[in-house]
Amino acid sequence: MDYDETAAVNHLIEVLKDGELGFTAAAEDAADPDLKASLLRYANQRSDYTETLQLIVEESGETAEYAGTLGAILHQGWINLKGAIATRDDLAILEECEHAEDIAMGAYQFALAGDHLELTRPVIENQSAHIRAAHNHIRILRDALR
Repeated sequence: MDYDETAAVNHLIEVLKDGELGFTAAAEDAADPDLKASLLRYANQRSDYTETLQLIVEESGETAEYAGTLGAILHQGWINLKGAIATRDDLAILEECEHAEDIAMGAYQFALAGDHLELTRPVIENQSAHIRAAHNHIRILRDALR
């Protein structure tokens, strides 16, 4: 795995860790039990995707990222989620989750735009499709509450 691929994958790992933490926090304060379950499922999905990417990086002899961005500007949506959670309003939580998923989808699109994903392209394409599906599901849930 070359430097550019490792950097791209490690960035996705950070995005996924942020998503895992954000979805977990959102699930804790969501009022609707079905919404809680969906958000926890997405948190677990992000955890699984993180572990997969970390394993690929480590098996290639490189060093994998093991932390999120801790509030980097790219993941401002998860920071905004704190305010939505404070209101314990499911609509506000879903709006912030959707915003954060916009950012995650952008990170995947950016990673896939380059030609440097020799080892990880199939995995990242698959994860990207599931991230997009999660985003669409969140948007449907959000629209149902409006």
